[in-house]
Amino acid sequence: MDIDARVEAILGKRARLIDRQIEKYVPRKFTKDSLVFRISPPRYELDIQAVDETISKPFWEFLGRGGKRWRPVLFLLVCEALGRDPIEYLEFAVIPEIIHNGTLIADDVEDSSELRRGKPCTHRLFGLDIAVNLSDVMFFAPMLALIEKRDKLPSEKARRVYEIYVQEMVNLSFGQATDIAWHRGLTPAYEVSEGQYLQMCAYKTGTLARMAAKMAAVLADADDDVVEKVGKFAESIGVAFQIQDDILDLVGEEFAKRKGGLGMDIAEGKLSLMVVHTLQKAEFSDREELIRILNLHTTDEALRRKAIAIIGKYGSIEYAKNLAAKMVQESWKEVDNILPPSEAKETLGMLAEYLVRREI
Repeated sequence: MDIDARVEAILGKRARLIDRQIEKYVPRKFTKDSLVFRISPPRYELDIQAVDETISKPFWEFLGRGGKRWRPVLFLLVCEALGRDPIEYLEFAVIPEIIHNGTLIADDVEDSSELRRGKPCTHRLFGLDIAVNLSDVMFFAPMLALIEKRDKLPSEKARRVYEIYVQEMVNLSFGQATDIAWHRGLTPAYEVSEGQYLQMCAYKTGTLARMAAKMAAVLADADDDVVEKVGKFAESIGVAFQIQDDILDLVGEEFAKRKGGLGMDIAEGKLSLMVVHTLQKAEFSDREELIRILNLHTTDEALRRKAIAIIGKYGSIEYAKNLAAKMVQESWKEVDNILPPSEAKETLGMLAEYLVRREI
């Protein structure tokens, strides 16, 4: 079995386990005995049907579309690679996954998107008000794990997990703020540097991978140096994952179908690494034409393909592929030095490789 098949089998097997765990925090049908109501009982009479219609139903409709669940798998692999039984901390593994899906719903609202994973976005199906409120719920609900485990989790560990959560949620918001500013042209596209793009990506996409790895390391009793190094490794995976997403948006026909066609990031006016690289390398006329198309926020396929052709002309797609692979390789070297040999460590390396070169 090749690496891709092995990783996909692991992701598929763990996804079912993770979804069952997620049901503890957002069940498919709420009851008066649901965890959230046991922790914080309603004082009067709760309208369960209202909660089901506005939280459970849209939540599980969205999660039911798929997703690789690689962030909780990353969490579990870090725990295991550091010598702990990952199942012991399964409740915490779902924290970044629930938050991640909440960010997707929020992103779609902010971008006025039409499709996500091949289906109408949550705000298109259920309404803007339900989507916004649901994303808020998803940012906080998984942290009920800290309350549920407060009698079993040492207070110092609980404090550090909560501290990581707060820091990374703030980082996430700053990454999204930067991305929004670029979409709206508040910073001229030609002024955005590669370093600024990578920082935005580290905040926006690297954050939840970093959160998963750092929480796992803290719960596995790793020292501060190990926590930081596995966090940086996970961040690099998150950034590389985003770069590969952006590449597939331009060249991955099957991937792009789920978003409405090739170059939908062009339609959003998104400043990907490829766009940033092209704007730095392109001749004046090509640079101005690419900026013009981005500013149009057009869904015209011919214009999108013209922008993709300009990006391809300057080798920006290949440049992005190489940079993503190099980032992961370099950060893996540090992790390789601190993790003892194990099957979990080997799988962690395979997961990183898989995420960087996946086709969908």
